[in-house]
Amino acid sequence: MGASILIVDDEKNILVTLSRALRVEGYEVDVAGSGQLGLEKAKTKSYDAILLDVQMPDLDGLELLRLIKADREDVPVLVMSGHGTIETALSATRRGAHDFLEKPVGTERLLVSLAGALDRQRLAQENRELRERAGKSEALLGDSARMQELRKSIELVADASAPVLITGERGTGKELVARAIHEGSSRKRGSLEKLNCAAVPRELVESELFGHEAGAFTGATRQRKGKFERAHQGTLFLDEIGDMPIDMQAKLLRVLQEGELERVGGSDLIKIDVRVVAATNKELDKAMSAGEFRSDLFDRLNVLPLSVPALRERKEDIPLLAGRFLQQSALANDRPEKRLSAGALGLLTAYDYPGNVRELRNMIERLVILTRDAEIAEREARALLPAGKAASDAASYTPGKSLRDMLDDTERGLIRQALDHHQQNVSATAEALGLERSHLYKKMRALGLR
Repeated sequence: MGASILIVDDEKNILVTLSRALRVEGYEVDVAGSGQLGLEKAKTKSYDAILLDVQMPDLDGLELLRLIKADREDVPVLVMSGHGTIETALSATRRGAHDFLEKPVGTERLLVSLAGALDRQRLAQENRELRERAGKSEALLGDSARMQELRKSIELVADASAPVLITGERGTGKELVARAIHEGSSRKRGSLEKLNCAAVPRELVESELFGHEAGAFTGATRQRKGKFERAHQGTLFLDEIGDMPIDMQAKLLRVLQEGELERVGGSDLIKIDVRVVAATNKELDKAMSAGEFRSDLFDRLNVLPLSVPALRERKEDIPLLAGRFLQQSALANDRPEKRLSAGALGLLTAYDYPGNVRELRNMIERLVILTRDAEIAEREARALLPAGKAASDAASYTPGKSLRDMLDDTERGLIRQALDHHQQNVSATAEALGLERSHLYKKMRALGLR
């Protein structure tokens, strides 16, 4: 399914010629024989790009350009004219036109300009997404066995086409896992669309997923593509899938099985090629037993299951994460870079983080903002921890792990803290810990520390 293009021109032969050339290239094309009709179509459908003539009897092309941009600033518009002048081209550019094409418009020139406009729009969207997630990818940082295992699993499933179901507590980075799957797949040139099923009002979920036609319901003033159409040949991430209304689960299952959908208020079947990655922090087996989640939808989604570990299950990664968050928080809040004292790091490593990586990031940012000295002291870290949660040492019980593994985790975390405190100077660290340098090296190798 190609990008949707609107061509506005009062010359019928130009509409026929250009629309035929674009359809051959796989674009979805609508035409309008007047400026006013073009404006009406632009208001009822979200086109990916618009091509319009300058001189039209009812509505001047430059005025139409202004009106289109006032309504949708992001849509790329290509302006064409058979009476092109430098002044006209400059005026079109000032009003937001992507390009100015002189008539007769050559097919190759048109296709190159249109591809450039669509690429520019895609890059702008990607840049917005990059800014949104700047500083968040650290949820996948870590040298712990659990994180190494997760990264290997992501590599294995990324280039498949089967659905993935990601489970894990809030704040563990499930969305980042979904993004890593998309970016490691052959679909990475397509869009990664996201829908948080818990954040959308239940009456709007269907429209968000499948789109709607103009007039489908009150407030639907224009045709709108849903997440599935936007994710065509890409990936759709359904976060908090356990919160999807039960009636919508049946409709979602049908689309997954048949690979086609109908927009709300429409009757045309639209073919889609989308890989679905879903995530939840709920226990779906309990939800199925309670009749709140369909077992057939679970079976459809759970082809490739991935589990994201809680931060308390990989505490040896906390010093690395904390160090990164210290740098980011100082930069974001215009503060000088700070470091954690050994005592402060020990307290932070001992805490269990019910909010996981997100909670650690927020805690570090508060410490960077509220601490005056270059080194964050133990008392300052203790003041931020919930009452009764500031353990005196870094040891903690982890269900499912042997005593030997828990002792290794604790020893690994303490050695990492000591190395960080001594700026990775092994000799100074060994002396501070009362160990021979060679003995410390042996311990580091045995514990997988570099």
